[in-house]
Amino acid sequence: MTRIVSIGECMIELSGRDGVTWRQGFAGDTLNTLWYLRALSPETTATDYVSAFGDDPFSREQIGFLRANGIGVAASPVIHGKAPGLYAITLDRKGERSFTYWRENSAARLLADDHDALAASLSGAGLIYFSGITLAILDPRARADLLSIVEAARNADAAVAFDPNYRPRLWASRDEAQSAIAEAYRAATIVLPTFDDERALFGDATPEKTVERIRHFGPGEIVVKSGGGGALVAVDLASHTVAPPEEIQPLDTTGAGDSFNGAYLAARLAGHPPEDAALFAHRVAGRVIRHHGALMPMTEFAILRP
Repeated sequence: MTRIVSIGECMIELSGRDGVTWRQGFAGDTLNTLWYLRALSPETTATDYVSAFGDDPFSREQIGFLRANGIGVAASPVIHGKAPGLYAITLDRKGERSFTYWRENSAARLLADDHDALAASLSGAGLIYFSGITLAILDPRARADLLSIVEAARNADAAVAFDPNYRPRLWASRDEAQSAIAEAYRAATIVLPTFDDERALFGDATPEKTVERIRHFGPGEIVVKSGGGGALVAVDLASHTVAPPEEIQPLDTTGAGDSFNGAYLAARLAGHPPEDAALFAHRVAGRVIRHHGALMPMTEFAILRP
């Protein structure tokens, strides 16, 4: 059975604001994807969220939350004096969200500082997932170390999935983001970009141009998401657009792309072809955007396992 590892930052999420009252949860792009992978995979599948955690009560609560939902933390270190990052979601009338972040003291920024711990966490994984946000929160040396460990795991036959998830405010410069994300393309076997992000960072004119550019870095499987539109699925030299099965008015688009990624990867691990996996991913994301917050209860997805 494939062991799944996701690398990144688990944050405290404040959502569902009602006056001065907020609902607290835990989320983060790579955690969201792993959440849906866990929910849509057989119960015997091992899953680990690889990060670094603080030694405060909220960090201990995070680890307990993950373990209560069948997600381990492998050899993730606990960093003295650090705490989780925090973000708050505000929504407009169309369900589109904006975020305010407080993450300067986040323990996850040190997730690649202990080379041996990170290598141990990834050892034996069948699927490794990470994102551009994972890269952006690290300093350049730690970022390079992370990519070298991921490449070593890929060379040991792990599948490596990467979502560039470009967030300009996290990067020192556009050039730095372009360079780091290009290196991550090289490390990956599956790339799951969002077209708007790729257009903003690289100037791609169409999803087809995104596929053409990323192909040169080596990944054989590329799925370009386009918000609520069709996903362009490109495997080797063939590509097809897979449209959502229905148009949905979103309640909250938080976690839409992350849940798409998790569902797509779960379907691929279950042996489904890429186009079928993309259609399944659309269906799962369609359920998620009718729910407030990034994480829906796992029990709502058990019957949907591919």
